[in-house]
Amino acid sequence: MNKLSSYVIFFFVLLGCTSKKTPVRYEGDQLVVEQLSENTFQHITYLNTQDFGKVACNGLIVIDEGEAIIFDTPNTDAESEELIRWVDEELGCKVTGIVATHFHTDCLGGLQAFHKHNISSYATERTIELATAKDHPVPQNGFVNTKELKLGSKKVILDYLGEGHTQDNSIGYFPSEQVLFGGCLVKSLGAGKGNLEDANTEAWPQTIQNVKAKYPQANIIIPGHGKPGGTDLLDFTMALFRD
Repeated sequence: MNKLSSYVIFFFVLLGCTSKKTPVRYEGDQLVVEQLSENTFQHITYLNTQDFGKVACNGLIVIDEGEAIIFDTPNTDAESEELIRWVDEELGCKVTGIVATHFHTDCLGGLQAFHKHNISSYATERTIELATAKDHPVPQNGFVNTKELKLGSKKVILDYLGEGHTQDNSIGYFPSEQVLFGGCLVKSLGAGKGNLEDANTEAWPQTIQNVKAKYPQANIIIPGHGKPGGTDLLDFTMALFRD
């Protein structure tokens, strides 16, 4: 066998190993992390509610070049500490930002842990107003419509496109991997309407249509609760509230 043939065989062996790489998964007592794409991960914690029982709550971790931005905190500071530690130790990334996509506990209940680590927090100005009024943990940096955050050599987009689950619900988008965090604005397939205490059900379908129109290339979409999917989650959510 000549040297060129050896290099070719080594290349295809290496390629095969890479393509079969096992996705990252972590499961603790209260925290689960599952890899979605090369540089994105879904984090899951559990909230005990009076009306819906024990509810799994989703968030998103996005990484690049040793930095991480997280969308939505776990429900408690203790769970947030575990998440920050896991990102540092297992992904080798420093968390540089935390984004709360609306003012409910499943988005910012564990915010103080991030502030304790001097991690900058972001939310819409309306989220900050509502969190303050409800005496919830309050994000530090507000935006009105759209904001871009630098992550390594890439960017992450924060966007407010209208009312739905709440009047302040925003979304996040990672363009380089076409991953969209819909949060509680987006429902998982087969889900019910959920908590409507602060919802605008009339505006909800149009807000989802705004998301579809602005981010047509999104191919991984994470809802606030339940399993991720594709644009079928957006279509399902629109249909649910048009009914």
